Amino acid sequence: MFLQEITPDTTGYMIAGFAVTFIILAAYAASLYLRNRNLKQDLDMLTEMERLAQPEPKRKTSKTVTKRKDKK
Repeated sequence: MFLQEITPDTTGYMIAGFAVTFIILAAYAASLYLRNRNLKQDLDMLTEMERLAQPEPKRKTSKTVTKRKDKK
């Protein structure tokens, strides 16, 4: 009698478990993608700010050179 009991059908719970797991993993993957994209944007902005904060190298000022006309 004890061994003659029918095993309950739990395939619905199994499918629901896989669906919940898939949704959680998809949300985690999307979160990682968005974090990576924002990190790249922040890095680009910091690089640009650092470039703008550095003083520009001083340029050599050239004096205007005029040619003399030889008087003969």
